[in-house]
Amino acid sequence: MRVRPPHRFWPQKVRARLTLSYAALFLVAGTTLLALTYGLLAASLPTRPPAGLTISSQVLNAVHQACQSTGVSIKGNPVVKDLSGCKEAMGAYFAGTAAGFQAQRQAELSKLLSFALVGLGVMAVASGGLGWAMSGRVLRPVRVITETARRASVQHLGERLNLAGAKDELKELADTFDDMLERLDAAFATQRRFVANASHELRTPLTVMRTAIDVALAKPSPTPPQLTDMAVRVRRSVDKAESMIEALLTLAVSDQGKLSTEFTDLATWAEDAIDAAAPEIERLNLNVEAKLDPAETIGDPQLLERMISNLVDNAVRHNEPGGWIRLRTGRSGTAVYLDVANSGPFVPDDKLPELFEPFRRMEARSGSEDGVGLGLSITRSVAAAHHATVTARSQPEGGLDVSVVLPLERSR
Repeated sequence: MRVRPPHRFWPQKVRARLTLSYAALFLVAGTTLLALTYGLLAASLPTRPPAGLTISSQVLNAVHQACQSTGVSIKGNPVVKDLSGCKEAMGAYFAGTAAGFQAQRQAELSKLLSFALVGLGVMAVASGGLGWAMSGRVLRPVRVITETARRASVQHLGERLNLAGAKDELKELADTFDDMLERLDAAFATQRRFVANASHELRTPLTVMRTAIDVALAKPSPTPPQLTDMAVRVRRSVDKAESMIEALLTLAVSDQGKLSTEFTDLATWAEDAIDAAAPEIERLNLNVEAKLDPAETIGDPQLLERMISNLVDNAVRHNEPGGWIRLRTGRSGTAVYLDVANSGPFVPDDKLPELFEPFRRMEARSGSEDGVGLGLSITRSVAAAHHATVTARSQPEGGLDVSVVLPLERSR
């Protein structure tokens, strides 16, 4: 949604805009209240003198004299000569009374309006000052968030707002910002650790290759068996480096979350993984128990194939001669599942989370040096990209049981 920029005459600062808004709202409300009060008061005040107005003695004497001049007596027997003077006197009296009443009424209304306008102006200025103070108090957490965001960097993500106060929108915003910094800090720490571990792991096969080549070149006349031994060492190191690079690429792709959505069956990939590991399974004389019911879902076939292959490869590599492997696939409600269990060394429960970290190996499980320490990391990353859950359980008799539950259709 496009936000319209403020008018050029409108202040850019939020605090100034809030202050003007408060003052304008008070001015509009005060003006409305003043107009309503003025109208009600003007309507309630009478526009004419009351009908039963009492005539003072001075006025009565003036009227008596006016009537006397016309030959009319208002105290004795009336002798009517001419009533025009008397009528004029009475009319002038009542007209003057009405004019004076109107003038007094208008003066009172004008005085009320003047005082009200002055008071409205003073209170509008006061409301602007109070609005400036209150808006500054309300926006103080926003300034704290802004300053913290400016100080935040890759090397400085440990600071938190820890905003105290009522559970209002600003407190919720500050808590959300703290959670974001927490996730960023953890993500950058994981990335730095991953890069350091990857650099170390990739340096190892290169060192082995360089050493093998240097040893062969240092001999005056290396024999064919020595050259063959050097080639075997170099080839093994190249294969290990290639496997690690491929695993790193797979991990990077799954972490990005940009997956293809195709129809696939976990049972098919599980069967292919068992076939690929058949030579090693036969060498270790492992008993494989597979119950591969259809487990059809929507996902990225390449990543799911690599995930299942890693799980089966781990089950074979970290096993013991004469041990067993159990595979299960199927559908349960609105999800499909894959379960890979194997015999082998005992894994303590407190060590299970470490197995999903990149390049983490347990000495008790590292019976082979061919692994790169990324199998379960890739499994967790691929599962997260497919909105799946991965659960690892240690078995009392030894070995590991890893379960992956995927939704039938990946959330978009």
